[in-house]
Parts: sequence; structure tokens; C-alpha cells
Amino acid sequence: MDDPAVTAAVREQRARRTQAQRDAVTVEIGYALASAVFVAAVAFGVVTGPALFLDLSPGAVHALVTAGATLATALFALRVATVLFRFHQEPAGPQPSQPGRTSPDS
Repeated sequence: MDDPAVTAAVREQRARRTQAQRDAVTVEIGYALASAVFVAAVAFGVVTGPALFLDLSPGAVHALVTAGATLATALFALRVATVLFRFHQEPAGPQPSQPGRTSPDS
């Protein structure tokens, strides 16, 4: 059964989010998925690439494709998790008034 205090706290947390915060989460999810697809595709291509250029037995080709798919799946999940975890850990401080400036004297 759901704890009423926890459920109320979750509802209150959601109610306090601004539109900018919700937009930031949406953009971060999109970035996590897009970058994970890229990483997975590169990993799959690197592992299965030799099957395209070398004269390998059907068993070796199957092993490379299976290994590539397994690695790509694992890297996809890992990339999504790390991007979203890092986003969750970032402090929600104000944006700098002059992006790129590191000190008032620069």
C-alpha cells in the first residue's frame, strides 16, 4: 500500500516544478536517448564490422552479431542511466548572466 505522506510529498514536488525545469528534464531525456543510440550503433558497428570485410564462417558471423547486439544493448542502457543520473545530481543553480565568462574581470 502507498504511504500517504510519501504520495503527498511526491505530488508537492511535482507541483513545485516550473515549466523550465520540466523542459530541462525533457531535453535531458532526449539527449540521453540520442547519445545512447549513437554509442550503441558505434559499438555494434565496431564489433560486427569484421563480418562485412572478412571471409568468416556463418558461425563466426553469428557470434559477432550476437556479441555486438549484446554489447550495444548494455552500452545503451548504461549511457542512458549515467546521463540521467548526472543530470539528477547537478545542482539547480541560476544560469550565468554572461555565458562563457569565468570571472567579472574577463
